[in-house]
Amino acid sequence: MREMNLKEFKNCKLCEWKCGVNRIKGERGVCRSTLPEIAYTSITYLLKTYAITFLGCSFRCFYCNAYRISQYPDTGWIYRGYVEPEKLGKEILRQLESKIAKKIGVSGISFTGGEPSIHLPYIEEVIKYVTEEKENLRIGFATNGFATKKTFKKLVKIASFINFEIKAFDNDIHQNLTGAPVDPVLRNAEYLAKNHPEKIRVFRSVVIPKITDSQVLKIAEFIKDIDPSLNYKLIGFRPNFVLYYHAGPSKKLMEKLVKKCKEIGLKNVNYSGYYPKEMKNIDEYVKKIGCPMPRNCGKCKFKHECKAVLMEPWLFK
Repeated sequence: MREMNLKEFKNCKLCEWKCGVNRIKGERGVCRSTLPEIAYTSITYLLKTYAITFLGCSFRCFYCNAYRISQYPDTGWIYRGYVEPEKLGKEILRQLESKIAKKIGVSGISFTGGEPSIHLPYIEEVIKYVTEEKENLRIGFATNGFATKKTFKKLVKIASFINFEIKAFDNDIHQNLTGAPVDPVLRNAEYLAKNHPEKIRVFRSVVIPKITDSQVLKIAEFIKDIDPSLNYKLIGFRPNFVLYYHAGPSKKLMEKLVKKCKEIGLKNVNYSGYYPKEMKNIDEYVKKIGCPMPRNCGKCKFKHECKAVLMEPWLFK
């Protein structure tokens, strides 16, 4: 059994809150995490990775679509919990050789959450174990960018690709939306863009009407001033959590923002998702997904390869 390096959890200052709590003894800071706990693992079709989703987050975003995970344990949901790094490493190696991984072409590991940077020492141990057995794996992170300079530089060094979310540009909006100041996020985004642009899979922002739609062009300008060729993706907000009854953006708004981002000089901008104004009837969805009509799962010729099983539902348009 390998000994895990836990010292950074004894006086935790991995993110910019720098709480200094002893997570090994069960003390909790803003992220509410003790030892790193896993919500679940999965194979991702789009990234072609084995993904580890962590519990806990350094933000308290009002619109979080994974709030049961990010605000754990306060939400009362029960998840997988702590897994020894060596055990998780063995699981990753086994899953990378699985039939579905081979079929999809999985070639790496990705870490998401919640927020993975608050668990970086644990992640380092997992990666060490896996890469001793299997070289040349892609390593991905999805982050809110609130790590300290030291933590973020370590994360970037490990990473093959990073999905970096900039939630707002103005501090008052960022702080009201997430509970955290924006300066560390912009500092880390700038460091990444200037020093390791090849590791940026995408900068992304969620478009929330009347809240973040006014921030998009400011973020686009910030990215453009560093490198206009960097990828920027706008994600259409879907009502959730505290903003459960807040409307999402229209297709027209998303297209308008993409157009304006391009007009100021960004070269690679697109969007995903919007809040539809028109509804389809159920027959239209059945035809579109490719199920025989009327649906009868017990007698369907596709029951062993169901057309209605979507690995990435947001790609179904």
